[in-house]
Amino acid sequence: MRFQQQVEKPPEVNLKIWACGSENCNGWMRDNFKSDENPDCPLCGHSMVEEEKTLPVLENFSAVHLKKE
Repeated sequence: MRFQQQVEKPPEVNLKIWACGSENCNGWMRDNFKSDENPDCPLCGHSMVEEEKTLPVLENFSAVHLKKE
C-alpha cells in the first residue's frame, strides 16, 4: 500500500507584476524579473502596465537582479 506524500504549498503574497497592455495578449512578469524600468511584453512587444497579483514566493538569483541591490 502506498501512502500519499503531502506537499506543502509555498506561501503566497500580493506582488507587483507587469502585465501586457494589449487586450489580445496574456503576457505578464514579476517585477523582480523585469529587465528594464518600463518593460515591453516579451511575447508581443506592446508596453506593459503595473498591476498586483497573488503569487507564490520565488527568489530571483539572476546576475541582473543581484547587480541592482
